[in-house]
Amino acid sequence: MSTEEMVTPESVGGEPFVTVQQHILQEQKRFPGASGEFSWLLSGITLATKLIQAKVRRAGLTDILGDQGDVNVQGEVQQKLDVYSNDMLDHCLSMRESIGVLASEENEHPEIINHTSPNAKYAVVFDPLDGSSNIDVNVSVGTTFSILHRPFGEGTDDAASWVLQPGSKQVAAGYVVYGSSTILVYSAGYGVHGFTLDPAVGAFLLSHENIRMPDQGKYYSVNEAYRDSFPPQYVKYLDHVRSGGLGRGYSSRYIGSMVADFHRTLLKGGIFLYPPTEEQPDGKLRLLYEANPIAFIAEHAGGKATNGHERVLDIVPKSIHQRTPLVVGSQVEMDSFEVFSNG
Repeated sequence: MSTEEMVTPESVGGEPFVTVQQHILQEQKRFPGASGEFSWLLSGITLATKLIQAKVRRAGLTDILGDQGDVNVQGEVQQKLDVYSNDMLDHCLSMRESIGVLASEENEHPEIINHTSPNAKYAVVFDPLDGSSNIDVNVSVGTTFSILHRPFGEGTDDAASWVLQPGSKQVAAGYVVYGSSTILVYSAGYGVHGFTLDPAVGAFLLSHENIRMPDQGKYYSVNEAYRDSFPPQYVKYLDHVRSGGLGRGYSSRYIGSMVADFHRTLLKGGIFLYPPTEEQPDGKLRLLYEANPIAFIAEHAGGKATNGHERVLDIVPKSIHQRTPLVVGSQVEMDSFEVFSNG
């Protein structure tokens, strides 16, 4: 029995509550023939992220800060917390019989778990610790995840085919922000819901039900240090926003942890841009385990996400670690951006 299932009303002060496990079980009823395996799969993610947040909160007190000394497949120096987070997700998810394949930012190739088992119905793709380079200075970091159905048909015996599916095929997706509080946001295609971890009882409790992104916000988020190397349409769009072209004044907000920047955009509205640059012409964010789950959440909350040319969820990936530009946000800002990107 999971921690969430053991929580009682008395343990949270007698107030009404819904745990993430209870919510998932309710959502699962929407799927014909649901057997509880999806809830069991998600519990692997919630368990791993609780272990990660506990380590993050003790980062300054234990020998977990700094570089691991290795370089991952992205060519990036691994942080100690990157490795720990990857290990926790791998451990917690590999015990789920319904998972056939795992793919992580930190691993060069997909990991085969129960690839040949008829009970293996899902692939899980994740970035174990987005923004980990910021952990040394106590900035919010996060985990992103994407869940895909096992493909059937010719050519689907290869583990890579399980994860090389467009984002529109995602069964569910979400992220966790480790900040002033730890919040899990996920969608299984029927609304976007947020759960805040109550450290007193060790359970994620429903705190943001049916999140809707405001139609228009008042913040734009982009690393303007690279402005001179942005494509012209991005520069023109930013000038348009800053000059009041969208009918209101905007403030700039940029944290440098993608999950945290998007979480603000989801709740407050506005737009988050990660453009291509001269140094990174294909963009820097990874399509499968960063852009796709964020785009899935955004669309189910009423927003939009594009790579500058097409809907992110329509992109058919060609490789596990494929990169992409990402522009995501509210309807008003995104509609305006599309005018500039198509102009």
